[in-house]
Amino acid sequence: MKNLLFLLAFVLVAGFAQAQDGERALRKAGNAFSAYNIDPSNNKSKLQEAVTEIELAMADATIAATPKAWQTKGEIYSEIANQITSIRQVGLGNADDLPKVENPALIAYEAFARAFELGVKKFEKKDALKGLQATQGSLYNLGIYAYEDGAYASAFMNFEGVLKIHDMLKQNGEASSLEEGTAYNDQLYITGLAALNAEKLAEARPYFQKLYDAKSDKPAVYEALYRIASEDNIEAAYTYLEEGRRLHPDDVSLLFAEINHFLRINKLDALITKLQAAIEKEPGNISLYSTLGNVYDNLYQREFEAGNKAKADEYFQQALSYYNQALGRDPQYFDAIYSIGALYFNRAAVLTKEQISLGVSAADQKRFDELANLINGDFEKALPYFKQCEQINPNDQNTLIALKEIFARKNDFTVSGEFKTRLEKVQGGGKNETSYFKN
Repeated sequence: MKNLLFLLAFVLVAGFAQAQDGERALRKAGNAFSAYNIDPSNNKSKLQEAVTEIELAMADATIAATPKAWQTKGEIYSEIANQITSIRQVGLGNADDLPKVENPALIAYEAFARAFELGVKKFEKKDALKGLQATQGSLYNLGIYAYEDGAYASAFMNFEGVLKIHDMLKQNGEASSLEEGTAYNDQLYITGLAALNAEKLAEARPYFQKLYDAKSDKPAVYEALYRIASEDNIEAAYTYLEEGRRLHPDDVSLLFAEINHFLRINKLDALITKLQAAIEKEPGNISLYSTLGNVYDNLYQREFEAGNKAKADEYFQQALSYYNQALGRDPQYFDAIYSIGALYFNRAAVLTKEQISLGVSAADQKRFDELANLINGDFEKALPYFKQCEQINPNDQNTLIALKEIFARKNDFTVSGEFKTRLEKVQGGGKNETSYFKN
């Protein structure tokens, strides 16, 4: 019995001591933070001390159940966020002197929100709301810095916090920084954009949906909703692009999104007018000419396989024309150079298949000879383009394959062997330091 009473007394004493430790840490956190605020420039170490002590205090469940502890924590972390803002905006101070804390504004927001939740007295809730108001700006600033640094997931969390604070402030009759003009919709937009760039598509959807429901005049809203919805149903997602294009017919970004849509679903015929419209808007965009050339190239192959020779020839010439238009704007544009070589090479390859399938009759032999001339002619036309490609990039595997095959066709097995060796080197992870064909 004595042992039991002793054990009980020990537990009570230990619990009392632990509570005293928590209270002591909270008091030390407050004192350190007050000392810091007296002279922030020379008392940077006090801010780190405040962080250390408040975290020790929060380890005590009794202390963590008080609004005072959370309010103190919010104020400490809010100051870290303020200091980061000062350093980024005006270059005052050094980030190395600050406590190493990730997303301090988020921590401050969560602390003030908890202080408000736990607060019973009027001043406790008022102080918490005041802290939230101050933190709203810090969340926005740190979100901007994270976005600029490419840390989109962090930017999203900070931006989302701005909106959550807005809702909380309005519910309690307090002023929010998002009340003026388009501030709220602008915050929805940048929050959704950060989520989108962080590949958090599900998280991005509600923000863009709110903008869509509000009839936002931002074309990017329709492009974003298309991207998000296309993960589930690309055909249904296209309705967003259609509506966006109808409302913003001159927006180039939406036009390119529409072009990429038709490329994804392989609707080549529909692409032609879209690409031609894009060229009219951006005549200096070389890739558009090359892309339109690729569309005609694919249409040529489709018609050739279907036996529609006249239409195939028409599309072949159209492809060649657009590739050449690209080269007219940049004679060293690799994609167009390679595409012209491939255009001739692939036609020769298709004709070779027909040649192989011929029989031994006189008519077949006559056709064989006709095809031989056409095939050799196309390979010769393709060769200078592949040579130029190899000069630009001696490690492009498709170029090396084409050159190996063409020289084998010409019975020049020495050069063909050279390109076989070069190809195997690249395929094995190596690199050709110089091109075979010198400029």
